[in-house]
Amino acid sequence: MVMIQLRARVAFLVLPLFVFGAPADEPDPKEATTLPNGCRRCCDPLDSHGSSEVTPGTAGRHSSLYPMPEVRPYINITILKGDKGDRGEPGIPGKWGKEGAPGERGSQGQKGSKGQMGAPGDPCKHQYAAFSVGRKKALHSSEGYQALIFDTVFVNLYGHFDMFKGKFYCYTAGLYYFSLNVHTWNFKETYMHVMHNDQEQVILYAQPSDRSIMQSQSLMLELRENDEVWVRLYKRERENAIYSDDVDIYITFSGYLIKPSLE
Repeated sequence: MVMIQLRARVAFLVLPLFVFGAPADEPDPKEATTLPNGCRRCCDPLDSHGSSEVTPGTAGRHSSLYPMPEVRPYINITILKGDKGDRGEPGIPGKWGKEGAPGERGSQGQKGSKGQMGAPGDPCKHQYAAFSVGRKKALHSSEGYQALIFDTVFVNLYGHFDMFKGKFYCYTAGLYYFSLNVHTWNFKETYMHVMHNDQEQVILYAQPSDRSIMQSQSLMLELRENDEVWVRLYKRERENAIYSDDVDIYITFSGYLIKPSLE
């Protein structure tokens, strides 16, 4: 019984040696840091004195021996991107840029649809004018000038000759031809003018004679719109007259447009 107890005590003392091993001599911190090749063992303490404070020289030496990796954070934008927002209001227009060079002419487009009918235009002017009138009655001069009035119409295209006033009114500007034919009176003078507005243009004249004759005059005039052409009998200073017998026509006045103006 005594032996059993003694063995139990011895086993209790020896058991720690098998579990933890025999104590070994700890290396000197100074000796551990001074290796021939300047290396350190991973089991060497950072501080030779066991202090938590690190001297500047020691910190620099440790940072050079064990460089820390540079950490750069990376953010995935696609993960943080949200939904598309509403369209913003238009900004202030910028300044006009320089005008560029003209581009090449494009290809011809398709024919468009027929448009609507436009408003009616101004009435077209007649590019023709002609008249021919006659007189059956004789005419004697008076105290003043007289316009020769006609009583017979041969041609009056578009009514440009006014039979009541004995005047041709120009509605189409251009070059015109006019002719006047009368029968003189025996022993009386015949003295007439073809008038352009209020200006005398040509004279038809016959001296007194013991016989009557046919007398004529013609001319061309450049007329403007609203001009007037007519025949005037001279006033009574001498016996002045034209002959007719109320049956035949001895007196005629005619005119027509040769060429309209380009205006």
